[in-house]
Amino acid sequence: MTRQMVMIGFLQAQNCTNLPCSWRHPESRDDAHSADYYQEIARVLEAGKFHIAFFDDRLAMPDRYGNDHASTIEYGIRATKLDPLIVLMTNGRAAWNVVTSVNDGEALNMGREEHLAHDLRYDRADEFMEVVLGHWDTWDDGAIIVDKKAGRYADPDKVKRLDHRGKFFTSRGPFTVPRSPQGHPVIIQAGASGRGRRFAGRWGEVIFAAARSTELAKEGYQATKGEAARLGRDPDQISICNILTPVAGASRAEAEDKMATISKLPLEIDALSLLAEALNFDFASKGIDEPFTTEELTGMQGMLGIRDVVLRRSGKANPSARDFITYSGRGQVESAIVGGPKEIADAMEDMFASRACDGFVVAATHVPGAYADFVAHVVPELQRRGLYQKDYTGVTLRENLGLPRPPVGAWKASQAAAGARD
Repeated sequence: MTRQMVMIGFLQAQNCTNLPCSWRHPESRDDAHSADYYQEIARVLEAGKFHIAFFDDRLAMPDRYGNDHASTIEYGIRATKLDPLIVLMTNGRAAWNVVTSVNDGEALNMGREEHLAHDLRYDRADEFMEVVLGHWDTWDDGAIIVDKKAGRYADPDKVKRLDHRGKFFTSRGPFTVPRSPQGHPVIIQAGASGRGRRFAGRWGEVIFAAARSTELAKEGYQATKGEAARLGRDPDQISICNILTPVAGASRAEAEDKMATISKLPLEIDALSLLAEALNFDFASKGIDEPFTTEELTGMQGMLGIRDVVLRRSGKANPSARDFITYSGRGQVESAIVGGPKEIADAMEDMFASRACDGFVVAATHVPGAYADFVAHVVPELQRRGLYQKDYTGVTLRENLGLPRPPVGAWKASQAAAGARD
């Protein structure tokens, strides 16, 4: 079968999409705390044969701007956030987005005074992955017997304790949940810094990328796949999916009319709040055009890939907060692809065919209209070109992604290779 795109719906269990101003759109639903809200989105994505409904998660609302949540609440900048488990669908169709959290707001909600240093949190995450995957493997395939006549429910020889004792964690086990129909949940990761890409190459099966150009996407694609190959993994068993914000219509003119409404929605505070959250730095402490010092830039934590992109795209060693707004794209819509079926499909095919990505994480400017427009106008064009599936090919998420079901302990090979490199 020819190579086809992976399609992911970038969802938020909150009052807005990943675009914080989306709740202001006149056609955006305002009942994000209702079950029907998510059910409608699921129906739309399924009609479009999306592979995954992806929920971003946070442990704190954005409150680093001015060290106060007032702006977040007033302007609805991701002000509410449901636990993704409330809207999870299972039966072998689950994935886990492995993140290391980004800022002190989350640390303070979890009993810590501050977040760990950037590279140290990935060291801790490596061990956490060993613990989680170790627990998932404490039940062998076929452990459950349910032999009523003999009175045996499961084979104790196929269930073991983990007994992990490491630098960061101690955990005994065994896990209370038997092995999943797909072996274990698909691992999603979004590391963009050098250390983050090493983590993604070691563990990730679907990689969430946020490159703003094909050139940057190709660079990240090659770096992550190369890291996986160095660890003895098959790079073709990793799907790297780049973010896409489509504004689709039946024609380009119709899409441009929609964009005219959308472009009026963002506020400057949207970007400043999200930048403060992502980089764990109080952007209210700087004038909008005041350059950051080298010490301030070095001291930023969290999603350092954002800082690095701003430095590269601006060409400035000491960019200002305005430069961060301009070149990061946080909270903005300038990176949206606007057009009819042909224009959007052309852009997607160019990135996909040039091996800059294996698929896309489709972000919505408003819900459910943006998803519905994409499914109605763009999906049929991608299917006509043979770039995207017309139906699901399996039952589990792994089957639909073309990933093999991992045998117990398969992850230990990359662990051993990583240990040898260290």
